[in-house]
Amino acid sequence: MRIKDIKIIIFITLIFSDIFFIKYYQEIVQYNNNNMTKNETIFKNKNSSNLNFFYSSDYWEKRYANGGNSGSGSYNNLAKFKAEIINNFLNINKIKTVIEWGSGDCNQISLINYKQYIGYDVSKTAIDICKKKFYNDSTKMFLHINDKFINKKKADLSISLDVIFHLLEDNVYNLYMKNLFDSSEKFICIYSSNYDKIIAKHVKHRKFTDWIDKYQSNNWKLKEYIPNRFPFNPKKCDFTSFSDFYFYEKIK
Repeated sequence: MRIKDIKIIIFITLIFSDIFFIKYYQEIVQYNNNNMTKNETIFKNKNSSNLNFFYSSDYWEKRYANGGNSGSGSYNNLAKFKAEIINNFLNINKIKTVIEWGSGDCNQISLINYKQYIGYDVSKTAIDICKKKFYNDSTKMFLHINDKFINKKKADLSISLDVIFHLLEDNVYNLYMKNLFDSSEKFICIYSSNYDKIIAKHVKHRKFTDWIDKYQSNNWKLKEYIPNRFPFNPKKCDFTSFSDFYFYEKIK
């Protein structure tokens, strides 16, 4: 057999190989797309075939494990501002029990006068930090959210502070919002931005009021809106200063 013939055979073989692998890859992608809806857990299943997926839970676990904190929104002027607003709301509405979705490193919690508090977080490291910080405080409980988590507890008030715009995955966002509303019997406090825009790998602003209008408008109404006392400063590029307060009340 001539060298020219051998080259032709090799060339044809490579073409068919490429076709096979392309088809195989397309089938895998199609299979993943068809099965994405099966992973409806509180955060994305790490065993998913979607290797390029950003896991918000992983991001925060690594951040706390590496010595990071909850961010500038839980410290200094913004933390004091949030504590003032929430403490005032607690007093006026005689709130006895609170559930927070995203307790973080607990710096914000130390500024607020909760009577009975349960904090959930996706980071085990953050939960450990909070447990150690409040080990002798029987009014506070901290629990880790995992794949098998099912929320059954309810409180007078459920809180979300600087969390919604960190929920990159849509299924995580939808389940988070559902848990937030399902866990309250009277009031809901949301401190977040309220528009759609991705500005960083771990920051995806969402117009959450659209979700509320779609899924909760028959059960909840806006009670009070309070703008941020320290609005966004481009020089500091502080993500959390995009946030405002939204208080919701259950329709009786």
